[in-house]
Amino acid sequence: MSGSSGEQAPAYRSILSIRDETARVQALNEHLSTRSYVRGYSLSQADVDMFRQLSAPPADTRLFHVARWFRHIEAILGGPCGRGEPCGRQASKGRRGQPQWSPPAGCPPCKLRLYNSLTRSKDVFTPQHGKRVTWYCCGPTVYDASHMGHARSYISFDILRRVLRDYFGYDVFYCMNITDVDDKIITRARQNYLFEQYRGKQPRAAQLLEDVHAALKLFSVKLHAATDPDKRQMLDRIQRAVKLAAEPLEKAMQSDLPEEVADRCAEVLLQEAKDLLSDWLDSTLGSEVTDNSIFSQLPKFWEEEFHRDMEALNVLPPDVLTRVSEYVPEIVNFVQKIVDNGYGYASNGSVYFDTVKFASSDRHSYGKLVPEAVGDQKALQEGEGDLSISADRLSEKRSPNDFALWKASKPGEPSWPCPWGKGRPGWHIECSAMAGTLLGASMDIHGGGFDLRFPHHDNELAQSEAYFENDCWVHYFLHTGHLTIAGCKMSKSLKNFITIKDALKKHSARQLRLAFLMHSWKDTLDYSSNTMESALQYEKFMNEFFLNVKDILRAPVDITGRFEKWEDEESELNKSFYDKKAAVHEALCDNVDTRTVLEEMRALVSQCNLYMAARKAARRTPNRALLESIALYLTHMLKIFGAIEEESSLGFPVRGPGTSLDLESTVMPYLQVLSEFREGVRKIAREQKVPEVLQLSDALRDDILPELGVRFEDHEGLPTVVKLGDREALLREREEKRRVEDEKRRKKEEAARRKRGQEAAKLARMKIPPSEMFLLESDKYSKFDENGLPTHDTEGKELSKGQAKKLKKLFEAQEKLYKEYLQMVQNGSFQQNSGD
Repeated sequence: MSGSSGEQAPAYRSILSIRDETARVQALNEHLSTRSYVRGYSLSQADVDMFRQLSAPPADTRLFHVARWFRHIEAILGGPCGRGEPCGRQASKGRRGQPQWSPPAGCPPCKLRLYNSLTRSKDVFTPQHGKRVTWYCCGPTVYDASHMGHARSYISFDILRRVLRDYFGYDVFYCMNITDVDDKIITRARQNYLFEQYRGKQPRAAQLLEDVHAALKLFSVKLHAATDPDKRQMLDRIQRAVKLAAEPLEKAMQSDLPEEVADRCAEVLLQEAKDLLSDWLDSTLGSEVTDNSIFSQLPKFWEEEFHRDMEALNVLPPDVLTRVSEYVPEIVNFVQKIVDNGYGYASNGSVYFDTVKFASSDRHSYGKLVPEAVGDQKALQEGEGDLSISADRLSEKRSPNDFALWKASKPGEPSWPCPWGKGRPGWHIECSAMAGTLLGASMDIHGGGFDLRFPHHDNELAQSEAYFENDCWVHYFLHTGHLTIAGCKMSKSLKNFITIKDALKKHSARQLRLAFLMHSWKDTLDYSSNTMESALQYEKFMNEFFLNVKDILRAPVDITGRFEKWEDEESELNKSFYDKKAAVHEALCDNVDTRTVLEEMRALVSQCNLYMAARKAARRTPNRALLESIALYLTHMLKIFGAIEEESSLGFPVRGPGTSLDLESTVMPYLQVLSEFREGVRKIAREQKVPEVLQLSDALRDDILPELGVRFEDHEGLPTVVKLGDREALLREREEKRRVEDEKRRKKEEAARRKRGQEAAKLARMKIPPSEMFLLESDKYSKFDENGLPTHDTEGKELSKGQAKKLKKLFEAQEKLYKEYLQMVQNGSFQQNSGD
């Protein structure tokens, strides 16, 4: 050391007297450069005083003496002290302590945001009770087959539910209702019952014709009243079809044909006129249907079909399912409390919600979701139902915007006893009462189709908040987008009404789900051939990756060989893997953006494919562990989305036809043995030059195995890749490959024909002596010189110098060709070239 710690006080005082901080630190650095201030150095009060002047070590690397001195003092004292604060030593004299540790800055976590129809924006999702989420979803009105519009909502909500539960870790309690009491159900059930009664009576031909004509008159009124052009077109088509079906029966009766002929014609007419007769029978006899069981049979049948469709689509069942018919007592109590709270009133046996009273309350607001639609009478009447918009019913309301909580039952309608007389629930009150009973005064999420926002969901909100006397019955309202069919609204009138069963005949549940995943859940989805082709290509792309990884993992390797040294390629792929996982997380946080997620997954697979191709080109084995990690992650994400069944450990599962057997794990060992045996046979056949064996081997690969859903891929210098896939897909691939090969062969043959034709034409030209080539063109020229060159055109005009020059060039070219021809004849090669 240049001096003891006590001798440094004058030097420090001199340094402290420097006012400029930068100059002061530089002077300190020069002073410390002459001292040893780490080993065996006794800390003085002068050191402490100087230390207290600095809040941190200098960032300038040239002042490293100060920085090192600062950290040494800091380790002893435990950190810089403010002016006037005592500094205690935390280590014994001359002992080095641990440096101060600071946690990494990190970045704020990404928060889940959901598009909330109540705000029309993406809001941070914050459940009321920690990780527990209460969710109510509007279920179907079961009076007909479930269609792709239903699939749009229930697959989309299934994806959202799975993501919240399996990705974000929420404990989701999912409730759904079945509407089995509704105007549409009542009408359809009554019509079906009356038509079957009519059919059972086996009306005679004359009576049937008379009834059909009566039904046609009523139908004509309905047709003329229709304003929607698509609906008018559909009704007109039905009317023409019935009239056409009636003609053979009319002719049979006029011609006095045998009774069995008339009966056959009557049966055809009865089937064709079913809708017309059902409507006519309902208008005349509907009020006589009084048995409540008639109205429960139809919804029970279609509810069972709905559950089968949902199971086929791999949609998770709800945690609890409610039916309107089972909750009538709760609905009655719910309505009564709304009346008691002053927001409902009885009128002529029905009970209506007082929208004016509710909207004028300081605590409430009506039309939270679609305020601009309040007063839309057409929408309001659609919400009330066809049986509830007669003039007498509308006159019972205090305001046109009021809606029915409870409907007095008319003859021919199901009914339940209540304080206001026999009646049935209104449509909107059903969900409020059932959800309120199970989930209480508020829920986290309410879901439904976009078309339910007004009036259904706005009326639900109003009556529920009137019941609970609160202003937040639902915190997040989620609405799935519309579904169109090839750009058009789905409707029976346009003949584009597609049931779920029909859709599943064309595409698998996974393919339909992938199509939905490739679109935002809240936007319109167009169900078309283009949409489904994109989904099929995505499935094929992912499946090929999974099959390639499985093939790599099947290769035998010892336990230590599974862990290989990483080169730059592995490090780059792994970095990309983590970047893509981060991008996937951000996309899911952004309103569960599955479209972006699938694109990020596609990009990751593309990078893996490039990596595997590079390794294959270099005759090197790809890193098993890294590819397996990526494949397992992709499988996990597809499982979360419901696109892969739970049992599959990696990739898409391969099932035996009509069974739950895991075909892959069962047959792959045998296929691997077959592949190795075939490879050995091919090697011997090549060495022994036995082409017939090689042809048989190719036939096994190209013709026999695809019929069993097996693909062998041969690669020069590498083991055969064995893949187990969908039989139909492999057969389509085979046919496409053959089509491409046939097309290539056809083009090759066509090119050869063209070439032969060109050579023949050239040879024909070569045979013509140059002196004769223009003599044949008498339609162009009238005079020629001694060499056969034209001098005048057909009109006797002398050719211009330019024309003569051009013809001379052609003459010289022909002269050259003719000389080649003579040379060929002389050499004896003419016969060979001419092909004679």
